[in-house]
Amino acid sequence: MSLFQNAAFFTTVNHLKDLPDTRAEVAFVGRSNAGKSSAINTLANRTRLAYVSKTPGRTQHINFFDLGQERFLVDLPGYGFANVPEAVRAHWVELLGRYLGERQSLIGLLLIMDARHPLKDLDLRMLNYIAPTGRPVHILLSKADKLSRQEQTQTLRNVKAELAQWSNVSVQLFSSLKKQGMDTVEDIVKTWFDAEDAHLAALMAAADADADDAAADGSTSAPA
Repeated sequence: MSLFQNAAFFTTVNHLKDLPDTRAEVAFVGRSNAGKSSAINTLANRTRLAYVSKTPGRTQHINFFDLGQERFLVDLPGYGFANVPEAVRAHWVELLGRYLGERQSLIGLLLIMDARHPLKDLDLRMLNYIAPTGRPVHILLSKADKLSRQEQTQTLRNVKAELAQWSNVSVQLFSSLKKQGMDTVEDIVKTWFDAEDAHLAALMAAADADADDAAADGSTSAPA
């Protein structure tokens, strides 16, 4: 079964203090008009799981979707030149920045870019911002159906060349309309979740071993 098939809305928050306690989550982020909500809906095989609007910037909160098995998708506010009051824009910037920098359960980022206009200044800022955290970033070059096959190939080649400086970043072509690239996204995200599961299992095993050692030391050093 698809990793995203049973995605269900979980909660929406507008302040970091209201973030739910989750074990592992993967976040979608991108410019306000890059096709982020459409990508989420396509991957989940839904029409309105994430809100889609012709007006950029309508996603004003952090929205959580439950995938089951303590795994979550997170839809972050779009960045860019949304037609919103400056106070609202400033709040988004703080919310997005602190979430990306401080969220412990965030294990990877899906960065959506319009294939016709990739690696804009704000996209590069996002990559530079997330790089120090060491979290993996997978870029979806959305709306790839708007390009010819030759243009797709050239765009992907050019973007890969520009991304060479970031070891934690990968990229693919994606189209919500044509459902292009869905399997690749799912494989990437599943790898992230599985790696986190293995990491947590190893930590628990190590903690159990330390507890057993401490118990054994206590029993052998008891006074006569």
